[in-house]
Amino acid sequence: MQKTDVGNKESGKIWLRKPCPATRDGLIVNIVHTAAEYQPKSLRFLNVAFDSTGDAFIAGDHQGNIYVFDLNGNRFTLVQRTNQASTALAFNLHRKSEFLVALADYSIKCFDTVTKELVSWMSGHESSIFSISVHASGRYAITTSSDTAQLWDLDTFQRKRKLNISQSVGIQKVFFLPFSNIILSCFKDNSIFAWECDTLVCKYQFPPPPAGSDLKYKVFAVTRDGRILAAGGKSNHIHLWCLETQQLFRIIQLPTKIRSIRYIEFIPDSFDAGSNQILGVLGQDGIMRFINIQNCKLLFDIGTLDEGISTSLISPNGRYITSIMENGSLNVYSVQVLTQEINKPPPPLVKVIEDLSKKTGPGQLKVRVIGGKVQRPRKAKDCKTTTRILRNMMDTDLENKENDLPEGLCKKSLQTLLRGYGEYPTKYRMFIWRSLLQLPENYSAFNSLLDKGTHCAFLNIHEKYPIKSRKLLRILQRTMSALAHWSAIFGDTPYLPLLAFPFVKLFQNNQLVCFEVIATLIINWCQHWFEYFPNPPINILSIIENLLAHHDKELLQHYLNCGITAQLYAWPLLETVFSEVLTREEWLKVFDNVFSNHPSFLLMIVVAYNICCKAPLLNCNHKDDFEYFFHHRNNMDISVVIQEAYRLMLCTPADIHPETMLDDFIPLTKSQYPVFNKYPKFIVDYQTQELERIRNDELEYLKERQAVHEVEAEIMRQKDEDQVWYQKQKLLREAEDKRRDILLEEEKKLVEQRDRLVAVKRDLKLKEIQLLNASRKRFLQNQLDQREMELRRLDDEIERKVSLRGEEVATTAKEVGLQKLEIETQRRFLEQQLAKNEKIASQEMKKGLNNYRRKVDLEERRFHKAVERDECHSLKTYKFVEETLANAEQACIDTDWQIQVLLKRKFDEAERKEHYEEMARLLRNNRARELDTLSALKGLEIKKGKEDEYPLQTSHSIAASCNRERREYIDTEDPSHQDDRFERLQEIKAKSPLKPVSSAILSEGHLNYIPRIDLETHFFLDRKREELEKKEHELMSEIRNLRHKHAQQARQRYHIPSSHHRCDTDLLIT
Repeated sequence: MQKTDVGNKESGKIWLRKPCPATRDGLIVNIVHTAAEYQPKSLRFLNVAFDSTGDAFIAGDHQGNIYVFDLNGNRFTLVQRTNQASTALAFNLHRKSEFLVALADYSIKCFDTVTKELVSWMSGHESSIFSISVHASGRYAITTSSDTAQLWDLDTFQRKRKLNISQSVGIQKVFFLPFSNIILSCFKDNSIFAWECDTLVCKYQFPPPPAGSDLKYKVFAVTRDGRILAAGGKSNHIHLWCLETQQLFRIIQLPTKIRSIRYIEFIPDSFDAGSNQILGVLGQDGIMRFINIQNCKLLFDIGTLDEGISTSLISPNGRYITSIMENGSLNVYSVQVLTQEINKPPPPLVKVIEDLSKKTGPGQLKVRVIGGKVQRPRKAKDCKTTTRILRNMMDTDLENKENDLPEGLCKKSLQTLLRGYGEYPTKYRMFIWRSLLQLPENYSAFNSLLDKGTHCAFLNIHEKYPIKSRKLLRILQRTMSALAHWSAIFGDTPYLPLLAFPFVKLFQNNQLVCFEVIATLIINWCQHWFEYFPNPPINILSIIENLLAHHDKELLQHYLNCGITAQLYAWPLLETVFSEVLTREEWLKVFDNVFSNHPSFLLMIVVAYNICCKAPLLNCNHKDDFEYFFHHRNNMDISVVIQEAYRLMLCTPADIHPETMLDDFIPLTKSQYPVFNKYPKFIVDYQTQELERIRNDELEYLKERQAVHEVEAEIMRQKDEDQVWYQKQKLLREAEDKRRDILLEEEKKLVEQRDRLVAVKRDLKLKEIQLLNASRKRFLQNQLDQREMELRRLDDEIERKVSLRGEEVATTAKEVGLQKLEIETQRRFLEQQLAKNEKIASQEMKKGLNNYRRKVDLEERRFHKAVERDECHSLKTYKFVEETLANAEQACIDTDWQIQVLLKRKFDEAERKEHYEEMARLLRNNRARELDTLSALKGLEIKKGKEDEYPLQTSHSIAASCNRERREYIDTEDPSHQDDRFERLQEIKAKSPLKPVSSAILSEGHLNYIPRIDLETHFFLDRKREELEKKEHELMSEIRNLRHKHAQQARQRYHIPSSHHRCDTDLLIT
């Protein structure tokens, strides 16, 4: 077996080498948690929960530390510190890394093992949660406390439904069936209900158990296929229910030594299709036994009486069993190793009840069978049910003697073994003691003593014996109360807790054995102790003194010289049964020998202890030294003391030997404990009566004192109220005096304030007058400043207008420059256009001449043909029509040209009229300041208008003369040539750009008009305007000369008549 201490480590290995569990116990590893130096010696594990794989589990201790143990990965990790004890755990949620923990503050928290963070916090319970059941899908969970059960949705961590019950009916357990949507709720009145998870509708209810059964269900287990429910409680019976038929079909009875069942669970098996056959049963003795529910055989068990199991859990894959031991450690067992070899079970272990599914009446319910060989009973003719019976090979009177020694052993052989080794083996010591003392294990008698409750003599035992462990104190109180109820003298025996405490600590996990060991010790080894009650046993002390006088007179004489009696050197050892002067191992060794010998051996141990400690005792001369010596541990070898006791047993004469004065060992009787009355009954009764009287007197005294206290409290309350009232009156008077003084002071202050107010008003009036004077001066100064500002503003406005005029002049100069550039660009463009037109005209003239020649030739050929054909009259008619059409078309063209010229003139006149009106309006606005300038500008404008009209009239007259010459030329020409000229004119007219020319003429006529120039600056631009107009006229004359020159060159080149070409040139110029 390997042992692992998690200590203060947050992670580490579970085992250092590969575990090889022994076949006899199957223990893989023992896990303990040793705390720091400032904390208790070790921390106890409280809860365990496996994950869905069964290869990892979580465990929480009573300080809130939660560890994850990975058995496959051989690692443990501290995942959370909750700082409070956990009451339940669950580790098989839908999200594999999350687990639920129920805490001592009635809350439920969800943590993540990977991130170690809190996922959710749920609350709603008002008492401790002892169970968490998770649905197979991991979506829902049920938490159960004594007063309610709550269904939670683990996706949203919200409560879905709450089960409320009356206070008289408590909840035992509420859980999900495996791989099902059924919820089973089990209550303390043995009622079991099945509910549908989604709709929470009750599907069925179990019938009550048989009438003769007094079993109260506390623990439950269900097979993996959800067909069988096992239930147990405070009894040695286990009921097996069929969930499909809701019928009780079998009752299994365990041995009588198992009085109650703490925990049951089925072991899963991969090959049984969920119909689990092996049931683990944990009894109150701390041993978990695994039986087959079909053949009722014991397969194996885990745990011992010395190292009992507190609770256990089996992994879902059936590989491991994790048990929390009674000492707080954690054991992990291998199921595979445990099932390799089935140990032979000890005598009677299991009792089986026959099949109930086909019995007709409750009287045929049980068939008692005792553990042993499995046999088949004969079949009854009227019943097909088979009953498996385990028959006992021992006599029936030994049925309940589970502490008897095995065959071949006896008390003498044990004494021989004890002489050889000095003590019994630790593993079998408790079994040997129970065998030597022949404990009857009277469960019913002991339960009847416990049912009487705590004895009044031990209600305040915690005040006299402040034991740190509350569990140990509670067990001591219950054991002492049982002893006091058994015999009245034990309620008045002051040293009884000292005598019983070592046995209570040793047997704290089995109170019945503890009680019977103490009772056996009192009956046999405490003989004659209570004859001189309430004094120490003088007769026993006299025996010890006689033994000491016989074997060591020197020591006895030293005691006498120091005034030390047996009540000091013997009685402390007896009343504490050596627990104060010996360690645990030494004490166990001593009582191995005490229980194996005659009751007189205990007195010999006392004498031997004194003789072995002779040297230090002879050095003690004061009583305090002797008291300290016999109440504290001393450095000595206990084996020497035991050997000396054996020597004294052999060497003591018969007349003083205590063996002759004490009776032999007598075990306790079965079923009922013997009557213990070896004490002065009248003294005990008298003391009891006196105690009862004193108790009654004390109660009366307490009642009277309570009444007196109440009266005193009432008097004090009244006195306090009076005192408070007087104090209040005094305070009121003082407050009234203070307020009167305050009023007088306030009146004085008011008068002073009025005087100050009059002075302030006077000062305010003076200040107001000063302010008015200052404001008047400020107003005058402001008016002066405003006037100065207005003057400055006017100056700035004048300067701004001057600067604007300068800027406008500069802008106008820039615009004039831009206009010059535009005129230059237009001139160059016109030159280029004239060159292109000249070229086009020359090409057209060439084409016209060629066409004319071709037409002349064609006309000649036509004429000759006409002459020949004698059609001259029709040819003349044709030519006359053509000439008429040509004249009409030419008249239309001339009319269009005149209309365009007239429209151009009207447009210019309207534009000029608007300009004159604009100028007149502007001049009227400024005639007061610039009358001379206005007259000059009018003259210039009139002059400018006349100059603009002259070129238009000239161009009109030229166009009219050209048309006139053209008509004369056409009239004088030969009709044969008129058609050719008419066609050439039409081609020239079609190709000549009339619209661009008219636009050019319009732009020339308006070159001198600049509407953006302000009239205020017109006076300064007159001279420049005259120069620009002069330059413009010169440029236009140059253009006309150039056009005329090009026209003459073209006429000379193509020999065109002067009149005809002059008309064309005038058209091109216009």
